[in-house]
Amino acid sequence: QVQLVESGGGWVQAGGSLRLSCAASGSILSINPMGWYRQAPGKQRELVADTISGGSTNYADSVKGRFLISRDNAKSTVYLQMNSLKPEDTAVYYCYAIVSGLVYWGQGTQVIVSS
Repeated sequence: QVQLVESGGGWVQAGGSLRLSCAASGSILSINPMGWYRQAPGKQRELVADTISGGSTNYADSVKGRFLISRDNAKSTVYLQMNSLKPEDTAVYYCYAIVSGLVYWGQGTQVIVSS
């Protein structure tokens, strides 16, 4: 079983930056993919970005060029650097990981971007 603990959410003005972290219990070398979803009030959860251990990354069109996902296998941590934040990025951000076909979720971290 994998436990995921997120941190780094908060409030920021539009144009600002935040970095989210997701620390996994144990090694993340076998976790593929690992990444972030978000859910805004009244909307469905959507994929933001994910990465596999080989280094490939995938981004939602809405965040391409603004967000950067990275993973530190030695620290069992995945990061989401969010730049040029917009009010529409406001959501609860959830870290997720797939291990042997099972999906694990973090508890979520709130991001609020004010205009």
